[in-house]
Amino acid sequence: MRSLLRIILPTVAALFFFSLSSRALENQPPSAYHARREALAKMLNGGAAIIFAAEEPVLDFSPYRQDEDFYYLTGWNEPGAALLIVADSPASSPSRTYHETLFLPSRNLRMEKYTGIKLDAATPHAAKTAGVDEVASMTDLSTRLNGLVSADRRLSYDLWTQPDSPQAKALLQWISATIGQGTTPAAHDVTTVTSQLRVVKDSGELDLLKKASDASMVAQRVMMQSVKPGATERAIAGKIIAALMEQGCERPSYASIVGSGINSTTLHYSENSATMKDGEVVVVDAAGEYSMYASDITRTVPVNGHFSKRQREIYDVVLGAQRAAIAAFVAGKSTINDRDHKDPNSLDTAAWNYIHTHGKGLRGEPLSDYWIHGLGHMVGIDVHDPSSYPAVLKPGMVFTIEPGVYIPEEKIGVRIEDVFVVGQDGKLIDMIADLPHTADEVEAAMHTEK
Repeated sequence: MRSLLRIILPTVAALFFFSLSSRALENQPPSAYHARREALAKMLNGGAAIIFAAEEPVLDFSPYRQDEDFYYLTGWNEPGAALLIVADSPASSPSRTYHETLFLPSRNLRMEKYTGIKLDAATPHAAKTAGVDEVASMTDLSTRLNGLVSADRRLSYDLWTQPDSPQAKALLQWISATIGQGTTPAAHDVTTVTSQLRVVKDSGELDLLKKASDASMVAQRVMMQSVKPGATERAIAGKIIAALMEQGCERPSYASIVGSGINSTTLHYSENSATMKDGEVVVVDAAGEYSMYASDITRTVPVNGHFSKRQREIYDVVLGAQRAAIAAFVAGKSTINDRDHKDPNSLDTAAWNYIHTHGKGLRGEPLSDYWIHGLGHMVGIDVHDPSSYPAVLKPGMVFTIEPGVYIPEEKIGVRIEDVFVVGQDGKLIDMIADLPHTADEVEAAMHTEK
């Protein structure tokens, strides 16, 4: 019996830890993350990268979310780990070949009673469970890196890590002290490299982004059927969050904006404390995160279910601007987030020109005077995924188109925001195509029986 238990227990433990490590997130195949790590290594100029996972929150009401770059490279969703990627060495340096190691913290059995069981290096089949070539204890990280730098002192000038990580700063200082180096070399910012990799999404990422958008559209429809005079902004925000969770999202992508009346003219209004009044419009910027991938949707609806003539006029101008940007799109040529409208190829310019030439303010000024933000941004693991702007839009990129007009003196704000992906054929695909866009479609959705 004892011998049988010695065979069975490690297998059971491995399966148990595998189920825990998934954390209910929908991961891509291990090969996808491995390919990203190899791609990163090729951009390190023969150096080594150390990327730290997010730490577990101290406060119970602060939910855990993995570091974006760490998750992009590993799909691993437990706290306190570190990833070491060693690139092939340059020809002039001592020989090093590509290697990757996931360093896991020692288990804290007492804390696990509160936070759940964690994987560590001693767990059977830990490397296979984590989907990496090698797993080691976090206590070995400094020794391993010390050995690499001792064998090739030039490597200390080719280390890449997160610039604001306290763990990274402490590690570099320790390495400098143990090899007798007077000053700690400044590490390269690894996020400048990961941001280049993250800007183009693979098919697995696009699938997760589509699921985030599908869930968010359901939540937006719930909103449209719930808005009415006397409803509170906070109650609508709560219904949106509930709908997102029911659709499989782990959290909202950002703090939901439900701004009615004068609040509709505040871009990032998130207090959500007012009561909606008959005759107002409400801007609802709310979406969810599905397995770490975000969506970003805004719709503007009339509180009483019917746009006034003036509200519809402004709404139609904003929708026309979005359509003008879509019509102007050319893959590999068009750019996004050119806030000064200096680039004739920018979608911002196309949208701005439309708003500038359609409709007027109360004093006859162009409505473009009331558009005060960029047209869009990249979307991915972050709702505002990293990119250098203005960004040239290429196949695999995912971004928003979100023109808006905000007129405080009329208490009318209108924003319409969809998430788009550039297909491999260069055509633009609206991930939010199934959600109402026109004023008539919005009104019809608000009157649909629940």
